[in-house]
This record gives sequence, C-alpha cells and structure tokens, in this order.
Amino acid sequence: MTFEIIFTLILIAGMITALIYDLMRPGMVLFSVVILFLCAGILSPKELLEGFSNKGMITVAMLFLVSEGIRQTGAISQLIKKLLPEKKTTVTKSQLRMLPAIAGISAFLNNTPVVVIFAPIIKRWANKVNLPATRFLIPLSYATILGGLCTLIGTSTNLVVHGMILETGRSGFSMFELGKVGIFIAIAGITYILCFSNKLLPAKRPDVVNEEEEETPAEELHRVEAVIGPRFPGIKKTVKEFGFERHYGATVKEIKRSGQSISKNLDNEIFREGDTLVLMANENFIPTWGESSVFLMLANGKEHEEDEKQRKKRWLALTLLIIMIIGATIGELPSMKNIIPGVQLDMFFFVSITTIIMAWTKLFPPKKYTKYISWDILITIACAFAISKAMENSGFADLLASKIISMADSLGPHALLAIIFIITNLFTEVITNNAAAALAFPIALSVATQLNVNPTPFFVVICMAASASFSTPIGYQTNLIVQGIGNYKFTDFVRFGLPLNFITFILSVFLVPLFWEF
Repeated sequence: MTFEIIFTLILIAGMITALIYDLMRPGMVLFSVVILFLCAGILSPKELLEGFSNKGMITVAMLFLVSEGIRQTGAISQLIKKLLPEKKTTVTKSQLRMLPAIAGISAFLNNTPVVVIFAPIIKRWANKVNLPATRFLIPLSYATILGGLCTLIGTSTNLVVHGMILETGRSGFSMFELGKVGIFIAIAGITYILCFSNKLLPAKRPDVVNEEEEETPAEELHRVEAVIGPRFPGIKKTVKEFGFERHYGATVKEIKRSGQSISKNLDNEIFREGDTLVLMANENFIPTWGESSVFLMLANGKEHEEDEKQRKKRWLALTLLIIMIIGATIGELPSMKNIIPGVQLDMFFFVSITTIIMAWTKLFPPKKYTKYISWDILITIACAFAISKAMENSGFADLLASKIISMADSLGPHALLAIIFIITNLFTEVITNNAAAALAFPIALSVATQLNVNPTPFFVVICMAASASFSTPIGYQTNLIVQGIGNYKFTDFVRFGLPLNFITFILSVFLVPLFWEF
C-alpha cells in the first residue's frame, strides 16, 4: 500500500473512533480530518472548499429556515392535535391515525422540529387518555425517519448524496425519485410498528418527579422538561459544578437518561448531551430559552393560544411550502427546462425563494435567522464532500472496492449492493448519518466503476441505509430526543429497531435493482 492509502486508513479509523466516543462535535472531528488531508497533499485547497459551496449543503441550510417558519406558525402542531383521538381508544388505532400523517409531514420538513413539536403533545395526550406514552414516542421518531426516505428533501443525507452525484457530473435525484423504494419501506415500516409496538415496546414508565407533588403555586413554579442539546455549556460538568439554577433560574429535580430516572444526589451527576431534565421553573423560562440552541426541546405541558394573525401566518407558511414542493417537482420535467433560459427550476431555486419570502413576511424572525441553522450539521456535510474526495484521490476507495468485489465476486452486483448497505448502516448507527454517506459514497462509486455497471442503484442504497438508524438512540437526533422524554433504555431501541433495520435492508436490496438497472 502507498503512503496515501495508509495515511487515509489511519485518519478514517481515527475519525470513526472520535465520533463514537464523542470526543468533539462531529463537524469539528471531520474538519480536523480534512485539514490533515490538506497538510498531507491528498486534498488541494480548492477540493477542501468545494463542499462549502455545494448546492446540496446550502439547500439543507435553507430547509432549516423553511422548517422553522412552519414550526413558528404552529401549522404542524395544529395538525397533530386534530389527529389525536379525544375519546377512549387503543394504541393501534391511534397509531394508525397519526403515523402515516407524521411520515408524510417529515417527507418535506426537517425531522427534528417535527419530533420536538409532536413529542410533548403526544406524551400529554397519552397521559390524558390513559395510554402508555412509551408506545408512541419511538414510533414517532421512526415514522419521521421512514417519511424522510421518500423524497429528496426528506433528510439531509439524501441531499448530501444528491450533491455528491452532481459533483461527479451525473444527474442527481428528482424530488420523488427515491420514493420509488422509500414508499414501500415506509409502508412496511409503519405496518411493522402497528403490529409489534404493543409487544416489543415497554409499558408506561412513570416519572420519578410527580408533577402534582412538585408544583408550588405560591411561587408560580411549574414542571418543565428540557432535552440537552450539543451547545449546552454544562456538558461533562456536574450539576453542582455548573450551577444550573444560577445560569437559567430553574431547579433540576430529575435527570432521565437511558431509561433511568435520577432524582437523588443530583449535585454529583454529570450533564450529557441528550439528557432530559425535569425542572421547576417560572413562566419566563420557556419564552427566554425556547429559541436557544442549548436545548433541543422544551415542554411545560401547556397549550398556547393563537390569534387571527397567527392563523394567517400559518396558512401563508403552508401555501409557500406547497408551492415550493410543486414548483421543484414540475421544474424538473424536461418540458419545463427551457421555459426560463439560464435558470434551473430545481429544489435549490424554489427553496431559496421560499426562504426569502418567509424572512420578509417574518414567518421566522429574520434578525435571528442564524439561530435556526444547525451549523455543525452543515460543517459535517461540507467536510463530508472533502473526505469523500480524499478517499478517491488517495486510492483508498479503489482498494476497498477491490476487496469488496473479490469477497462477492461470484455473487454479482446484488451481493455488492447488500454489502454497501450493511457497511453504510453500521456506520450510521455509531456515527452521524451524513458521515456514513460520505464514507460509503466513494466506495460505492469505485465498485460500480470497476464492475462497469450503473452506480445509481448503489447511491440509492446509501440513501436508504444511511437514514435507517433504528437500532440505537445515538445514530439519529430524533431517537435521542424521544429516549429522554419517553424514559427508554438503550435496549428498547435494539429490540424494537433491529427488525426494522432488517426490513429496510431486505426491501432495499430487492427493490432498488427493479427501478434502477445495473
């Protein structure tokens, strides 16, 4: 092996280790690796920077703002309230009403705000109708993931792979192209959830801190649940050392983590990303910190009244979203490509217009727009393009492709498709989905090139596998959010999610070659 291949192997192994052990935020881990590739001469400055100007990455950034505009108008929260039965019902009937709609919403909006809005509403509703919330919250996260498989904008991973395809000079995916397979996986996944959630998900796990017992009306304090985000400044510090009450004016009463509820000796407990904190706070806590990036979710169990102005904004937001989707879909038709010479009527074009209109109509606060963009995800995506290029430049991708081909030489492209899925899916369960796609893409391209077959089936499989993070809570942010609020254990995700990984694997390997020939 050459120096470049050995150097790349060491850096990739180090990157995966750093991501697994959460030594730094994913964006900084990948950026560090990219800089080392630059120092070794494997990447040029131009190649390093290409990801930061990639159309797919910038589209993801603007979709964060579109999702925020929809969220702030209350459009999707009103929808879930209408879907939840008001009378006595069963888990299966309730799931049948809500899961297809949730999957449909997440096909066009960022998954995280959908879960952040729906999770507390569903938990509150479940307690009201005396059903276990634990039978709804993991299904909520899984339904958003399944919906994201069906469209180009359903998840950032699809846009990352789309952007990498464009970088190779090929045509990327159209808006609903991935839905040829994604819709079957979504239907099968929702059917699995309906059939087995009662058997495989735990019964209700009550909170240690009881809301009625802890509430103290004289001081106007009430119970608030807050999920710690990556920007929380107290991560890896003890409760006493950080001084939560001094920082936020609220008292930590309970920490929920991996199915455990910790309410004693809290001063010595260390804050971790994804922890759900049960707080006693006053009325100002959520208005003050609701838009802060230090918390992934805040919920106090109270409804917010809306006025006529808010209703008008909601309809405007929904109208803009529908126009964006229809415009991007129609704009990709061959007959539309010559209507406005020199202008490409694709998703990037329409999401740009939608974002600007939402800003000027103040569907999200335009002066605070930077708060609503997950910069770490964008840096991760931008660096993912560079790492993928480094794997190609060094010859590492070709070497791995040769090894994979030799392993399945007699079995044909279908077996290689299965191997690419397994590699990508294993990566996505232990590191970020975008990093998993970045590692798998150059390998898949090299496999297809060496076999002289169409690479598109491999690219589609990467999209399916990189998003199919069901069997651990750490692979996908929505899983991390519901883990705390639902008080789930790590094993709950393994037991319920692993069969869903297998279903996605079987359907992907079987269906993809039917729609995209080798």
